Amino acid sequence: MPYFAGPVADERDALLTFLAVPRTALRAAVFGLTDEQARSRPAASALCLGGLVKHAARTERRWVVAGIAGQPLPGLWPIEDWPADFQLTGEESLDGVLGYYAETAELTARIVAAVGDLGQPSAVNPEQSVRWVLFHLIQETSRHAGHADIIREALDGRRGGQLLDAYEAG
Repeated sequence: MPYFAGPVADERDALLTFLAVPRTALRAAVFGLTDEQARSRPAASALCLGGLVKHAARTERRWVVAGIAGQPLPGLWPIEDWPADFQLTGEESLDGVLGYYAETAELTARIVAAVGDLGQPSAVNPEQSVRWVLFHLIQETSRHAGHADIIREALDGRRGGQLLDAYEAG
């Protein structure tokens, strides 16, 4: 899934497919990095690449598990330590947060598949439908994928397109 979303079968498939594109861009932005590089902050910002992946995974899990499925998420929802979302701590690894992100994507697909009507209210806010939550996740993940592009380029000069190509090549 390099640059563009592929063909889609229906609205549900479209929402998940378009969410997968910025997820892939985030994974590509950290492709080939060490844990030390993933923790580094090459700009004045406090953001690091590993922290962005961790934040994207935790945010998606909050919105989908708590927001759509209405399931409890102790320690994640409600948010107890917002700054910790953006940090890759000493005991965390880039591979670990990437694995967590992959598990989150699978969980999202299962939960969304079980939803009968994308127009139904979310469990957290009845003014926000399941459809709204998925659009919001696409927006949020895309925004952070853009942040990741800039941070990665500041780190070692590698850019989004070449990283996507390398990531897709394996």
